[in-house]
Amino acid sequence: MNTTTLNTQSVKGGEWLVKDLSPFETFIPEDFNEEQQMVKDMCRGFLDSEVMPVVNQIDKMEPGLMSSLVAKAGEQGLLGVSVPEELGGLGKDFITSTLVNEGLGGGFSFSVAVSAHTGIGTLPILYFGTEAQKQQYVTKLATGEWKGSYGLTEPNSGSDALSAKTTARLSDDGKYYLLNGQKCWITNGGFADVFTVFAKIDGDKFTCFIVEKGFEGFTHGEEEHKMGIKGSSTVQLYFQDCKVPVENVLGEVGKGHIIAFNILNIGRLKLCAAALGGSKRALNTSLEYALTREQFKQPISNFGAIQYKLAEMAIRIWICESALYRTGKWIDDKETELANSGKPVTEALLGAAEEFAIECAMLKVYGSEVLDYVVDEGVQIHGGNGYSDEYIISKAYRDSRINRIYEGTNEINRLLTVDMMLKRAMKGRLDLMGPAMSVQKELMSIPDFNSDDEAPFAKELKAIANFKKAILMTAGAAVQKFMIKLEHEQEVLMNIADMAIETFNAESGLLRLIKLVERNGQASVPVEHDMVKTYIADAADRINKNGKDAINAFAEGDEQRMMLLGLKRFTKTEPFNVKDARRRIAAKYIADGKYPL
Repeated sequence: MNTTTLNTQSVKGGEWLVKDLSPFETFIPEDFNEEQQMVKDMCRGFLDSEVMPVVNQIDKMEPGLMSSLVAKAGEQGLLGVSVPEELGGLGKDFITSTLVNEGLGGGFSFSVAVSAHTGIGTLPILYFGTEAQKQQYVTKLATGEWKGSYGLTEPNSGSDALSAKTTARLSDDGKYYLLNGQKCWITNGGFADVFTVFAKIDGDKFTCFIVEKGFEGFTHGEEEHKMGIKGSSTVQLYFQDCKVPVENVLGEVGKGHIIAFNILNIGRLKLCAAALGGSKRALNTSLEYALTREQFKQPISNFGAIQYKLAEMAIRIWICESALYRTGKWIDDKETELANSGKPVTEALLGAAEEFAIECAMLKVYGSEVLDYVVDEGVQIHGGNGYSDEYIISKAYRDSRINRIYEGTNEINRLLTVDMMLKRAMKGRLDLMGPAMSVQKELMSIPDFNSDDEAPFAKELKAIANFKKAILMTAGAAVQKFMIKLEHEQEVLMNIADMAIETFNAESGLLRLIKLVERNGQASVPVEHDMVKTYIADAADRINKNGKDAINAFAEGDEQRMMLLGLKRFTKTEPFNVKDARRRIAAKYIADGKYPL
């Protein structure tokens, strides 16, 4: 393969849209080192031995069970993977901590509890706490001695978190802040020992506080009865002149939004990881059923309609995994770069996560929707049995639905994807104008549909490059048309976001494939080749549809015709028999009896 045109420099967030990146500098799951593989295996073993045998008791909210399981995970070091050793953690890199989220992601309600504890329950204090706060709280959270929770959402403030009504005022003696208000949908709230809570000082200074379970004036409500994740503790929190010592202000007064939004960047990527772990287990549950369930005197895995579902599950999982760890390594590398420049460890990770906030938002959307697809089709493969509580796929189906809502709804994350791209372009952090102008010039030229480049993957690389042109063309025209009013055209923004998500995914899968072929030879990855080609073929159609919907929403006349012709040109791919490709993919995992966790 000719790689002379591929850029091998470190990449900035969003820059993949305007640069060709080297597959050989792209991190792929096959690059995990021995220690990382061991951590992943340990997580899988913990689920199999400690969680799955009691999964029904967890859903019945057996008193003390969830708290004890979280503590057991702490005893094995699974809660402190990303916590520095001096605070009682393991001090591992970002890829390893992401692997823990994936490895524990198939544990239903337990996965939710652990993710909340290690993420929003621990990280705010780790990243923004004073040394005294870290010593007092993080050391206990890292080992599981104490359980963590996070209070941001209120009955009337969900996506609009900054409209929170909970207030805080300084006591007359100046020793306490008195909190008054209510929080809802608080994960781990029924058993947590320490809470990160947001309130407005004097009604306007949005500030974060560390609140302990026993603080005067602090209570919580009864457990919520939910559609899914029934074993996850979810309660409302109540504050009635709750006395919080002034030394428990987390970060700076009036800067609580910095904590909330930075923690969400990491949480979104980690949610994708957990959803990926859940997807792999749900696929294997469905595969096992398809192999053993017989109809018309043969296993239903023999039927093309079932093979389509199994193959499509595998494709989306493999692509998701490719995009997740590609981004995870970017964050890892940026963290190292910032640390080497003198940034404290916690500031380095926050800065790295902010750099790739666009990718984190896209991953949250895609990971949650992959899991939704896998469990939905899993129920379908199970037929009537899938609707029975006796089969675990029904639990997977119910539990999955929440993922498209928390850590920012998928609609919010789609809007953020484009908003962050455009804001970075306006600030000069990302050069979109030059490439967008080049695409406009190309639209006016005579297209060249012939290609003499027969190098391996040349056609696939060209397809990805054209997908990027479709995004730049559509987004550029939308910006010119609406200017500052574009933020009110949410449908158009979500069309563009979906084009971006499809393109990033397709490129991530292709770069992984190229690297594997270079390493092991074409014959070693026939199924992966089928997965990438199938995904690109389908992505082209989805990008075309989203682009068409967006263009038709704001363009007309000659401009509309020219852009639609350009879109057709940019989403044209080589004919490919996706039916046979999916059959080959399904045959591989049917023969193996499982998808590798």
